[in-house]
Order: sequence, then structure tokens, then C-alpha cells
Amino acid sequence: MMTDERKQELESLCLRFRNELIDLLHEIQTGHPGGSLSCLEILTTLYTEKMNHNPKNPKMEGRDRLILSKGHAAPILYMNLAEQGYFKKEELKTLRQINSNLQGHPCMHKTAGVELSTGPLGLGLGAGLGMCLGERLKGNDSYIYVILGDGEIQEGSIWESVMAASKFNADHLIAILDNNGVQLDGTLEAIMPMGDIKSKWEAFGWNVIPCDGHDVSSISDAVDKAKENKGKPTLILAKTVKGKGISFMEGKNIWHGKAISDEDYKNAKAELGGAC
Repeated sequence: MMTDERKQELESLCLRFRNELIDLLHEIQTGHPGGSLSCLEILTTLYTEKMNHNPKNPKMEGRDRLILSKGHAAPILYMNLAEQGYFKKEELKTLRQINSNLQGHPCMHKTAGVELSTGPLGLGLGAGLGMCLGERLKGNDSYIYVILGDGEIQEGSIWESVMAASKFNADHLIAILDNNGVQLDGTLEAIMPMGDIKSKWEAFGWNVIPCDGHDVSSISDAVDKAKENKGKPTLILAKTVKGKGISFMEGKNIWHGKAISDEDYKNAKAELGGAC
């Protein structure tokens, strides 16, 4: 159970990340604000509170691993990695620039702490299952976290992996769905409705835990419950808001990858309480 003091510390960190994310994406005039803001608390809680990892030894045997399958949210992944010490924070300003180690989507060959190169949606869950089974064969007690987008779960490869994970009783595989209801071209309901997501995953043999994806204590509790589960993989169904924290971005698909203008930057910073 997360203490109130620890919750306040993480909430302060998340607010700082929101400000720094908007600063960065405005400065470089590229990147994906909407989806980065929606999974911000999820990634921050995992890296600061729940995962067994070591920035001084990124390839540590027996470590937990995180796969950002919705790879367009790379900016907030990189901010967490830099905060943890995987690389210097100054590098963040090179995001999406030529010869940068910080590609527009995560690259495991360039960036310390990135466990899998992602971008084409649907890849992460199958790879995460493979990592999970590999760690089991080694006798390691490692957990594999896979962050999915809800537009992504329209991909057939996801459901093949869902079936296989259940078949192999992969209880150290924890998928977290960033369930913001919006994808690149519109809402989930308008493009390809997924119906009752909880019931679907349960029908495939998964343990499903709903949580508030913007409440760090709710995310932390959900992870704890997932680890208590034995014999089944777990989906944490995290209800989120695309563009969370900036009213004119919230729930709007146009902010999937839109550049932040000077006027939008000024308004966003005013809402976040940060100086321009």
C-alpha cells in the first residue's frame, strides 16, 4: 500500500514530467504529446516504485523488463529513463534529431534501458511473452510489463499472443492497457469498437484488474494484485485520458502527433502551472 507521502512525491514528479514534456515537444516541434500524457503515470509508477531494474547495469540478469509496445509514447519513456539515470537528461533535447540515440520510437540498439524496438503496433505482447518464458526457463523471478494502446489491440497479432500467454500460464507477464479510448484517426468506438474489453480478455483466460491510470496509488495497487495472481497472465485495464492534464488536448485525436504551437504552448503551461 502506497503511503500518502509517497503518493504526493510521485504526483509532484508526474506534474514536473508534464511540464518538461510540453517544454521539450514545443522546442523540437515534433513528437507525440497525446499518448505520452495518457501513460505518464503508468510509466512513472513502474520505474520509480515497482520495477526491479538497475540503471548502472541495464542488462542485469533477472531484471524486470518494460516494453513500450505503443512506441509513439517514447518521449515519456525517455524522460523516465533519464530520471532514473540510464543517460543524461541533456540528451532529451536531441529527441527525433539526426544521429540522436533517442529515436522517434524506442530503439534497443541505441538507447540504454530500452528492452525492445517498437513502433509498428502489435509487436510488444508476443515479444514480452517470449521474454517471460525465457526468464522462467532461467529460473528468474522477473516480471515483464507490456504497455499497450487501445488502438493497438485491434491488431490480430495481439490476440494470438493473448491466447499463447494463457496457454503457457505466463503469470509473470503483466500487460497494461492505456485505455484512453482514442487512436490516431478518431475514437475507438468510431474506428473499430472493442466492446467489453475486460470480458474479452477474461474469456481468453487472463486475469483482468481495472484501475485509474492517472492515480499512482491505484496503479501501484493493481501491480501488487497482479503479482499475487498465480497461473494466469494479467491485464491491468488502466482507464486514462489522451492528452491528460491539458484541457484542449484531452480526448482529441488531433493531438496524437501534432506539433505544439507557441500559442498552444503558452496555454498548456498556464494550465499546468509552469512558467513559459
